[in-house]
Amino acid sequence: MKTETILQAAEAVQQAITSHESELESLDRAIGDGDHFINMKRGSNTIVEMRGELESLAPDAALNKIAMKLLSTIGGASGPLIASFFMAMAKSEKEHGTDTPQKMAAAFAAGVETLKQRGKSDVGEKTMLDVLIPVSRKFTELANQDIEPKFIYEALKDEAEKGMLATKDMVATKGRAAFLGERAIGHIDPGAKSAQVIINTICDLATNQ
Repeated sequence: MKTETILQAAEAVQQAITSHESELESLDRAIGDGDHFINMKRGSNTIVEMRGELESLAPDAALNKIAMKLLSTIGGASGPLIASFFMAMAKSEKEHGTDTPQKMAAAFAAGVETLKQRGKSDVGEKTMLDVLIPVSRKFTELANQDIEPKFIYEALKDEAEKGMLATKDMVATKGRAAFLGERAIGHIDPGAKSAQVIINTICDLATNQ
């Protein structure tokens, strides 16, 4: 992974999050705290605005700097969670690199596992992890096979969509949605939708490079 690749991904994600504003806000109004899109937009804008600070740094240093900035920029519980993901990715990048699909999958898995531990959550609780954990597992599985990257990325997009749609039939156990009990059933989790949008965007970017 090159720092320029991180910056290109950040710009693509910013545009994708902005283009899904109405959908994300609608989902969050239904079962969330009403600030999900605002936090996602603030976070993605912040990373893009850091280009001048990041472009001369090594990838692990850039990821760590992003983590520190998001920790102080994104409100609520989201800041520490997302920052922990970037910190774990940075550690994996520094120790092992990300120059092969296997190493990239391992770095992503490290980020997801740290986020899971920090948030004390897992699959089936109607959160972004219902997208991130299945995608991480699929990435690890496919990266260890002799499969062309473009087919891996398509499979990851499919996995992300399945995970996102699955949250519609779940009872939430985390956040404001947990107070709604069964009334949250029938609504897709906004965090899961954001995660799906981000996975799609990065996979499309990687496919076209």
